[in-house]
Amino acid sequence: MYGCRVLACAGSYFSLDNPALKPEISDRAIRTLFVTSLVVISVAYGTVSAWWNWFPAPQIGLAYRTLMDVAANWRNDIGLEPTRHLVSPVAASPDPERGLSGKPAGSTAEGYILVAGLSETQEESFHSVRLYDGEGNEVHRWPVRYDLLDTVHKPQYVLLHGMEVFEDGSLALTFDAGEAIARIDACGQPIWRQNGRYYHHTINRDGEGRLVTLGDDGVFRLDEETGEILDSISIHEEMVQGQNQEQRALLNIHSRTPESAEEEVTLLHDPFHPNDAEPLRADMADAFPMFEAGDVLLSMRELNLITVIDIETGKMKWWRYGPWFKQHDPDFQPDGTITVFNNNPDSGASSIMSVRPGEEDVETLFAGSDGVPFYSWRRGKHQILPDGNILLTEAEGGRVLEVTPEGRLVWDRNMRWDAEKNGIITEARYVPGDFFEGGVPSCG
Repeated sequence: MYGCRVLACAGSYFSLDNPALKPEISDRAIRTLFVTSLVVISVAYGTVSAWWNWFPAPQIGLAYRTLMDVAANWRNDIGLEPTRHLVSPVAASPDPERGLSGKPAGSTAEGYILVAGLSETQEESFHSVRLYDGEGNEVHRWPVRYDLLDTVHKPQYVLLHGMEVFEDGSLALTFDAGEAIARIDACGQPIWRQNGRYYHHTINRDGEGRLVTLGDDGVFRLDEETGEILDSISIHEEMVQGQNQEQRALLNIHSRTPESAEEEVTLLHDPFHPNDAEPLRADMADAFPMFEAGDVLLSMRELNLITVIDIETGKMKWWRYGPWFKQHDPDFQPDGTITVFNNNPDSGASSIMSVRPGEEDVETLFAGSDGVPFYSWRRGKHQILPDGNILLTEAEGGRVLEVTPEGRLVWDRNMRWDAEKNGIITEARYVPGDFFEGGVPSCG
């Protein structure tokens, strides 16, 4: 009986009906429930915020990317080494003594090659454009001193990208991540400059005294003698918001769908990424009966799209998706075709493709291979030379090469920085031997 009474007492004590124990157990349960709820809500919100890009997902992502960027490029940012402008050669085991291999021949022997990119003489200028003769010798160099063109951004943060050359030995230049477009003389001194807008990727003469370039989200035309903005057209406004419904639907493919009736459809960040704008010159217009002189060939990387637009209205006269992938540098050709630098990222091999507007067939003119490696996962330029050879700018490999129509390597040049890295190249350009009015440019 005594034991029963003890057990009974114990049962009574540990019973939830015991007023002495009820507050303690209830508080603990409430605290546990509260913490569990916070964890569940946090996990749920974290999942949803990451999915829909709500706060703080973008801020966390930006902080992480910034930390990784600083860790990788702190030497660049304090001026010790231009790590943001160094790239790895395409070859798995690069020759530490690499440079010019082979000898420019054929059409290049009768002219010059300009190469734009990083300067290995950093004390003179951060960027430079070098001029090589048909024997492969450097015969002139333009020091590109970005500090003379823009007082806001430091040279090590911007990338010399677009380059156009004039008969008097001057150059017009654009810079990614900066706010300057400029024309400099043969000694690198500014002739004119424009600031306050993001001019980027490309710059081309139209043969009528104008320069065509990309600025912010649109196409701009400038007076090549003064730099004055003559006119422009916005991709987001005139092209996307125009009256042509088919064109509007085509360009709205990268939009964010609203989740409620009150929300508006918005375009995703950098939905088009325009990376080239080339005018159709009058001397080539007859080869393109669908278009008129002054129309602009526009490349939109994120849509895998090239299109020819009326620069006055933004109307797309013709367009084509792929088969190129994340392409750059479409060019009008005298035979009525358009050639395209197909970056083809994640493949290990880029290519040059050709299409005739109005026809379906696409021809591959050259593709990287084990025998002739060629790959630039982003950026890059090409030029069809007078004899049919192709001059290639392998931007992300830091190499210039020339190949025949059959795919044979004629010569290549690695812009060596050190035993492991090359300096980035943003454009290589051939000009005929009689291009410059006074012969090879000089700083006399």
